[in-house]
Amino acid sequence: MSSKGGRLAALLDAGEFVVTSEIVPPRSGDGTKVREAARGLVGYVDAVNVTDNPSASPHMSPLASARFVREAGAEPTLQIVCRDRNRLAITADLLGGWALGARNLLILGGDPMDIGDHADAKAVFDLGPNEVVALARRIRDEGTTGAGAEIADPPRYLIGVADVPLSDPYDPAKLEAKLDAGGDVVWTQIVYDVERLSAWADLVRPRGIFERAKVIVGLVPLRSLKNARFLDALFGVHVPQAAFDALERGGNDAERAGVEFTIDVAQRISAIDGISGLHLMGIGRDDLVRAVVERAGLFPRPTSA
Repeated sequence: MSSKGGRLAALLDAGEFVVTSEIVPPRSGDGTKVREAARGLVGYVDAVNVTDNPSASPHMSPLASARFVREAGAEPTLQIVCRDRNRLAITADLLGGWALGARNLLILGGDPMDIGDHADAKAVFDLGPNEVVALARRIRDEGTTGAGAEIADPPRYLIGVADVPLSDPYDPAKLEAKLDAGGDVVWTQIVYDVERLSAWADLVRPRGIFERAKVIVGLVPLRSLKNARFLDALFGVHVPQAAFDALERGGNDAERAGVEFTIDVAQRISAIDGISGLHLMGIGRDDLVRAVVERAGLFPRPTSA
């Protein structure tokens, strides 16, 4: 077992190509849907991220959701955004998340308030993402809070950060700063353009990024032209023309064509030297996540590291 994290950390340390996914907690006080979604991913992925008030709109707490994911038999990754908490609340959630079964973190800034349904809410940002990464590392490695108070049985999280490899322009120094702060693993923005991802890998490889951290590449199964256009408009995402052509040729069977394209992308990403895994997001269609995992040769998942 790794000295940090849980099963995901152990698999990464062992050099396994990992698969992760995510669940968006509901606007509900009932955890049934979280449990059901997590059960559908058990055996197909190695960890499940639970998002934290995505799109700047309130959802069930990621801590509660992490517990439901754990109860379903999957390993939770706790997302924490800096937008909504001061350092006391962040420290409390880091302690509570570990106690509830989360073994991995993904620390993010958070979507801007003006895109959500509480545009007049006050953004906190007491600490920025790199400062929260440093706090999580301090808690884990030194066993103290940001104020220096001793922590009994400190959490041993695998600490994740985000990156956007296809942003233009791309500044590798930003990712290096996140790793300097204490990041162990990088979850990337959605990628369909494998050639550009390969060029990014060639750029960061000489800088030692792949020795310093594990990189897990984001991917969403394509299912329609409308879906592809929406994703193509997201920051740092580029859907190649070949994907639009395949979806258009698919006609009434566009979803099948989109999944086939996604499977090909998954296989090509897995062949890039230095890439350690895929983060497959079904966005409500976990059946498509299972299909990609199975048909891309990523099933069954390893039972242990």
